[in-house]
Amino acid sequence: MKTIWIIGGPGCGKGTQCERIIAKYGLYHISSGDLLREEVASGSPRGASLQELMSKGLFVPTDIVLDLIRERMEKAKKEGATKTGFLIDGYPRELEQGKLFEEKVCPADKIIFFDVSNETMMKRLMGRAAVSQRADDNAETIKKRIEIFNVKNGEIVEHYKDKVVRINAEGTVDEVFAEATKALDPLFA
Repeated sequence: MKTIWIIGGPGCGKGTQCERIIAKYGLYHISSGDLLREEVASGSPRGASLQELMSKGLFVPTDIVLDLIRERMEKAKKEGATKTGFLIDGYPRELEQGKLFEEKVCPADKIIFFDVSNETMMKRLMGRAAVSQRADDNAETIKKRIEIFNVKNGEIVEHYKDKVVRINAEGTVDEVFAEATKALDPLFA
C-alpha cells in the first residue's frame, strides 16, 4: 500500500485535488484538518483544547495529530477500506511531524506540494470564509496561518526533496490535476 502526503498552504486547493486523486487511485483519504474538526465537534476535553489552539491559528501538538491519523489508518486497514493506500491531506505541517510519521507509522512514498502565492491563499480563504462559518477562517487567523505555513513548509520541502513534487496550483482545477496524475501514475503502474 502506498502513502502519499498532500501539502500546501491554506486555500491552495488541496481538498479539491484530493477528491479527484481519491477517485482516480482508490486511496483512503485522511485529512488532518477534518480529523481535528471531528475531535472538536465531539465535545471531548481534548477537542476543547484543540478548538482553543485552532481558533488562534496555532499548531496542534504533533502527538495528538499523529495519534488521530494512525488510529484512522489502522481502522481503515482493519475494515478493508483501501487496497491501494492512503492519501494524507494537510500533514505533515512541520518537519518534525513528518519525521515522526515515518518513524511511527510508515514512510511516505510521494509528497505532492500544491504551491500558490500568499496573495492567492488569502483571496481564496477570504472567499471561503464568507460561506464556511469555520472559526479559523478570519483575516487575522488566515494571515498568521500563511506566515507559519511558509516557514514550516519550506523545511519539509527541503528535507524531503527527493520525494516532493511541486505543482503550481495557480492554474485551473483540470491543469493542476493533470500535473498531479503525472506525478502519481508511476506509483500505481
